[in-house]
Amino acid sequence: MARLIVNTDIRKGKINKNIYGHFSEHLGRCIYEGIWVGKDSPIPNTDGIRNDVVKALREIKIPVLRWPGGCFADEYHWMDGIGPYEQRPKMINTHWGGVVENNHFGTHEFFRLCELIGAEPYICGNVGSGTVREMQQWIEYITFDGESPMSSLRKANGREEPWKLTYFGVGNENWGCGGNMRAEYYADEYRRYATYIRNFGGNNVYKIACGPNSDDYHWTEVMMREVGTRMQGLSLHYYTVPGDWNNKGSSTEFDEMEWFTTMKKTLYMEELVTRHSTIMDRYDPDKKVGLIVDEWGTWYDVEPGTNPGFLYQQNTLRDALVAGVNLNIFNNHCDRVKMANIAQTVNVLQAVILTEGEKMLLTPTYHVFNMYKVHQDAELLPVSLECGEYCVGKETIPQVSASASVDAGGKIHISLCNLSHEDGVDIDCLLRGSTVSTVSGTLLTASAMNAHNTFEKPENVKPEAFDGASIKDGNLRVSMPPMSVVVLTLD
Repeated sequence: MARLIVNTDIRKGKINKNIYGHFSEHLGRCIYEGIWVGKDSPIPNTDGIRNDVVKALREIKIPVLRWPGGCFADEYHWMDGIGPYEQRPKMINTHWGGVVENNHFGTHEFFRLCELIGAEPYICGNVGSGTVREMQQWIEYITFDGESPMSSLRKANGREEPWKLTYFGVGNENWGCGGNMRAEYYADEYRRYATYIRNFGGNNVYKIACGPNSDDYHWTEVMMREVGTRMQGLSLHYYTVPGDWNNKGSSTEFDEMEWFTTMKKTLYMEELVTRHSTIMDRYDPDKKVGLIVDEWGTWYDVEPGTNPGFLYQQNTLRDALVAGVNLNIFNNHCDRVKMANIAQTVNVLQAVILTEGEKMLLTPTYHVFNMYKVHQDAELLPVSLECGEYCVGKETIPQVSASASVDAGGKIHISLCNLSHEDGVDIDCLLRGSTVSTVSGTLLTASAMNAHNTFEKPENVKPEAFDGASIKDGNLRVSMPPMSVVVLTLD
């Protein structure tokens, strides 16, 4: 038995919708085949962008999309991706598979994609191999509404009006693939580059600095001390890897211990967010700088027979639990976490969509994002959770993860994850400060830990109506099956 208290009369701040953001890199089949098929493709498209993918992404209300990387960003020179397609120079994608990148998907195509799916663009600039002038000109090309060489170039390429660009990353993983820099060196580079990211017209750029890799607390300390509020956001990257980086484990063939290890490692996100936030609080008690978790998710060995540089992996019920747990963590830390971007949108790592030619399927992770979208821009309700331990061997973790919010219409939403692979759980929930009379819910589960959707059986794992919740005398009772995600709506 677990006990949950939801304080419905206390508001702990808005859950920024951008916590439900996504990440699309020029990596494997994420952009090419996954999103971009070209204007002459027999696959139905709008301006070269797949219609089926657009429809699916609009459904989950993606608020913000990060592009073009990732490691690719620090080898990307944006002028290669504008102008007539036949004149765009080809390059080798040295980070991801050594394939030829034809640059057919560039700035104009990315902004068109964002328009089609209703997302704000988040562009990551090249610090590793680029120049200050190159970055400054990109911002001018995108946002300047007057007369200048860059605005004239944009108009010559078919875009008369400037775009709105709110989010801009000053480099990516500059501690690693973005230049192998020390924190102290990058802090100075950030200050130099960010100086030339101008606000033109009514456009105000939210500047996101490269933050730490996982538990590199020194990096956060240096950035907060040396940069402070010259940045509006500081990124954090953490991947859930069941094994080690040389043997990450299979996405579909795993045992109970690997399931448990995945859950334990993904819960480490709670410690990371808490400790990095504590450092940020010392320098920024007013929480003006957002923590931007712009790369997170599971990372396994690639599917057998696929290019190891394409990072293509299947997506099971285990990934759905990982998504639910992390989104609960981000919701509960919405005072500091202002954006998160799961890696990656299509065909790469913990993707919400997989494609194969003209075929497309929705993964269990997609369904979690669709269920959780009710939290976007809702007010966080504080929860107190007492639950039993989930044990495998001598290892233990909490069995249940939870978060709650109230939307603009007054409806209360509670998201629950039962991490145990074999035990159900009954939850008694006290709703303090509110009287509700109705409850409805959605459930995502399956009979097997490795249940997943295939192109032959694309609906093997999908949400269904949940009938395991009831209200009596103002108290909520929930009976969750093993390895399940539930989202409740109370009115």
